Amino acid sequence: MLDSILKQLSLQSIKVIDCSIDLKDYVSIDLSSKNLDLEHFDLSSSKAWETYINHYLTSKISKVAFGGYLEKRALYDRSSYFNSETELDKRQFHLGVDFWVNSGTKILAALDGEIHSFKNNTNHGDYGPTIILKHNVDAVEFYTLYGHLTLDSISKLKIGQKVSRGEVIANLGTAKVNGDYAPHLHFQIIKDLQENSGDYPGVSSLRDLEFYKANCPNPLVLLSLTNI
Repeated sequence: MLDSILKQLSLQSIKVIDCSIDLKDYVSIDLSSKNLDLEHFDLSSSKAWETYINHYLTSKISKVAFGGYLEKRALYDRSSYFNSETELDKRQFHLGVDFWVNSGTKILAALDGEIHSFKNNTNHGDYGPTIILKHNVDAVEFYTLYGHLTLDSISKLKIGQKVSRGEVIANLGTAKVNGDYAPHLHFQIIKDLQENSGDYPGVSSLRDLEFYKANCPNPLVLLSLTNI
């Protein structure tokens, strides 16, 4: 049911990144283990990542690099927060879509809704400041998560506060507050929040992947970015 709702909503030209940036300035990026370019710099360094992302955007004459849904990434190996003694339980599969763009960039509510929760998730490699919105469309309730924000973005929020589609709800944080990453937005759609508040897994193990694939549909469908 939610999948069909997302396809219908996508006809509205939905954005989560500053609407002054045209879609022609977006370019897809592969940050999976298949990208051999990632073997040439220190994956544990947010500064090295920022250099790589900026070089990639310059080479593509673009302003936003996006992608990553269900991507298997070696990036998370740097943090004990994602690691496990077994390959089956190591969290490597990305459950949202990332938008790599300058820190300070305005972040927009994807849809009409309300503030469900917010939190500064401070584990190394975690979201940092995070906002979760609750939506109800055609009597179907679901959530959108926005991670790696500035601390100011969550400083004045109130639970239940109404937001409108396209409203500026946050700005992107720097590596100092965003979990030690190059600046980017993690955007994720969640059917069942499973009683979480201000947080929800954004990376899955192979063991749990089928559950999370079903519970976290592809955000690119909603954003009409599947064909770029």
